[in-house]
Amino acid sequence: MVFLLFLLPTFLLGQHPDIHLSGIVLDGETNRPIENVNIRTTGEDIFTTTKADGSFDLIFSELGIYQLKITHVAYKEELKTIDLEKVNHQQLILYLIPKAIDMAPVIVSGQNIMSKFDEIYESSNVLRGKELQRELGLSLAATLKNETGLAIRSMGPAPARPVIRGLGGDRVLITEDGNKTVDLSATSPDHAVTIEPFGVNKIEVLRGPKVLIHTPTTLGGVVNVVRDEIPIEVHDKIYGVFGTYGESANNGYLGSLITEVPLKPFALRLEGSRRKTENLNTPVGKLDNSYSQNYNWSLGGSYFPAFGMVGISYRDFNLDYGIPGGFIGAHPNGVDIEMYKRQFNTKVFIDLPSKSFDNIEAHFSTAVYRHKEFESGGLIGSEFKIRSYLGYINLNYKGFGFLSNGTFGLSSEYRDFDIGGFVFTPQSYSFNFSTYVYESFNYNNFSFEFGARYNFDKISPDTPKPDAKIGNIQERDYHTYSLSLSALYSFTNIVHFGINLNKSSRVPTIEELFSEGPHLAAYSYEIGNPQLEDERGWGMEFFVFHNFSDLYFHLNVFRNDLGYYIIPRNTGETNFATFLPIYQTEGVAALFYGVEGQVSYRFWNHFKIGFTLSYTRGKIKDSDKSLPQIPPLKGNVEISYSTDQWSIGINSELAASQNDVDEFEEPTVGFAVLNSYFQYSLNAGDLIHNFSLSVDNILNKEYRNHLSRVKSILPEAGRNFRLTYKLYFHI
Repeated sequence: MVFLLFLLPTFLLGQHPDIHLSGIVLDGETNRPIENVNIRTTGEDIFTTTKADGSFDLIFSELGIYQLKITHVAYKEELKTIDLEKVNHQQLILYLIPKAIDMAPVIVSGQNIMSKFDEIYESSNVLRGKELQRELGLSLAATLKNETGLAIRSMGPAPARPVIRGLGGDRVLITEDGNKTVDLSATSPDHAVTIEPFGVNKIEVLRGPKVLIHTPTTLGGVVNVVRDEIPIEVHDKIYGVFGTYGESANNGYLGSLITEVPLKPFALRLEGSRRKTENLNTPVGKLDNSYSQNYNWSLGGSYFPAFGMVGISYRDFNLDYGIPGGFIGAHPNGVDIEMYKRQFNTKVFIDLPSKSFDNIEAHFSTAVYRHKEFESGGLIGSEFKIRSYLGYINLNYKGFGFLSNGTFGLSSEYRDFDIGGFVFTPQSYSFNFSTYVYESFNYNNFSFEFGARYNFDKISPDTPKPDAKIGNIQERDYHTYSLSLSALYSFTNIVHFGINLNKSSRVPTIEELFSEGPHLAAYSYEIGNPQLEDERGWGMEFFVFHNFSDLYFHLNVFRNDLGYYIIPRNTGETNFATFLPIYQTEGVAALFYGVEGQVSYRFWNHFKIGFTLSYTRGKIKDSDKSLPQIPPLKGNVEISYSTDQWSIGINSELAASQNDVDEFEEPTVGFAVLNSYFQYSLNAGDLIHNFSLSVDNILNKEYRNHLSRVKSILPEAGRNFRLTYKLYFHI
C-alpha cells in the first residue's frame, strides 16, 4: 500500500526548463527511510533511486499525468498515478510495505522463513503502521479486538488476553520478536499480559505449519509482537519515535520514547514508557477498582561482525492494577495486583558459507516474573513467582531436492514455579524439550507447507502428595507430537484456494494439575486434576483468498475436533470456608467449528467499505452441551475516506446474543456500537508527525463482553475519546 502525503513547499520546481518531483520513501511499518528504492515512470525513461535518507528527486521536462512504479527487493511493488499540475509545490511521501518473498530465508525478527502463505497472512492477520496506531488500546488484547477471528477474555480493563476461534489460555502463544513471553496471563483471567503495545512496530497472528517452530498448539495460534528490541540493522542516522496517548473513558495517559543510535558496527536501542489510567467510566456508572499504571524500559544492543550478528537486551516491566469486585463470590472492594518482570535476552545469527545452509539462529532468555494479590485491607492473599530459562537454536536452509526452504530446530525451557499466600498449589518445576522441522515447496501452481514437532515435558511437584484430596500429586511425564500441512492452489497471482490440516497437542499446566484452594483475584476456588492427560485433537480448515486492486476478500471455514480438551468448569457448588464458587478442571471431548470472512472494496478512488465476520460454535461431544467462554457471532462494518495525507472513517462493532452457554454460565445480549476516527500525517524534513483521534461508543451505549468475568456488575466502556500522537525523527 502506498500513502501519499503532499506537504511543504514544493520540490516541483516549476521554473523551467525542468520540473522536479521530490519526496521521501518510508517503511510503512516503522516510518524509517528506505534506501535504494527504484522509482520509474511507466512508458517513459524517467527514473531515480532513493538516497540513504530515503529522499529522491525526479526530473520531468513537461507537466502531465504520469504513473510511477516503485520497487525494492524487500518491499511490495507499488504503482501510483501522479498529476504534476495537482502536486505542484508539494512533496511526495511514499510508504512501502515489507513483502513476503519466495527466496532464501531472510532475518526478520525471528521469522526467518517467507513463503507465498505469508503473503496471505500478511494481508489478513497483521496490524501495522497507521492501522496499528488507530487501534492502539490499553492492552494487547484491546488493540486486537477488531481483528477477524479474535475475541477478548477479560476481568477488568488491564487483565485482558486474546482468544482465537474460542480457544484461549496457552492455546494462544504470545511472543515478542518471536520469543515466548514469560508471565502467567494464560493461566487465569485475572493475570495481565506483560506487554505495553504502544511501542511495537507491528502485531501479527500466525497460523498453519509455521507455528510449530514456536508451539505445539496448532489449533490456536501465535500472536507475535514485533518491536526489534535487539536491533537487526544499523541505520545511518539516529532514529526515534516519541509518542503520547490519552483517552477520556479512564482519564488515561501515556508517554513513550524509543530511539536507535548507530555506532557502526554497533547499534544501540533505548525504550521507555509510562502509562496511568483511573477507574473506567461506563454508561451506567464507574467501574470501581479498574485502574492501572505501568512503566517499562529496555536497553538493547547489537554487534554486526562479518559472520552475522550478536545482540543482547534487557527489559524491566512493572504493572499495578485493580480487579473489580462487588458481585457474588467476589471481594466487595475488589483486589489489587502488583507485578513485575525482568528479562534478559541474547540472540546470535551466524551466516554459513554454503549454498544450502543459510544461517544458524540461536536465542536464550532468562526471566523473573512475580506478582502479588492484595485484599482491600492490604493483606497478601496470593503470590506467584516464576524463574524461567528458555532458548532455541535453528538451522535455516534451502534447496534440498524439491524443498524450497526449511528450518530444523531444538528448544528447551526450565521453569521454577513458586506460590505463596493462601494458594495451596504446591511449588513445582517444569522442563520442556522440543525438536521441530518446517518445510515449504512449490509445484506448478501449488504451494505446500509442512511442520512437525515433538515435545517432552516433565512436571514435578516439590513435595509429592499421594493422599491429597484432589488425587495423587506426583511427577508427570508427557510425550506429545503435533503435525500441520497446508496446501495452496494459486488460480492467478491474486486468487488462491487452500486447505490446512492440523494435529494439535498441549500438556496441562501446573495449575490445571495441582491447584487445590482459593485464588484471591480470580474469585474462584480452583480444584485441579493430577490425572489429566495431554490435550489433543485434529483440525481442518478451507480458505479462499482474493486480492484484486480494489477488492479484497477472504473466507475461512474450520472444524476442530479435540478428543481430549482441558477446561475448568463451574460446578455450581460453593466452598463455604471462603464463599467462593468451585471450579473443577476436567478433560472432555470437544468440537469447535465456525467461519471467518473479510471483504473490503475501494470505490471512487478514495472511498472504501469493509465488512468482517467471525463465528465459533463450541460444544462438549458426549453431552452436546455448550462449552464455556465461547464468543458470540461478531462482526464489523466500516466506511472510510482516505487521501494521501488524511483519512476519516466510521464503523460499527456488532455482536449477536450468546445463549449457547455452559451450566452456571450467564448468557449475554447482543449489541451494536458506533465508532469513528480521523488520522492526519505531516512531514517536515526529518520529522514525521502522525495524529490519530478516535471516538469509541459514540452513542454511549450499554453493552457487555461475553468473555468478561465482571460483566455482571458493569458493562464495557462508555463514550471514549482517544488521541494518539507519534513523532518519527531521523537526525
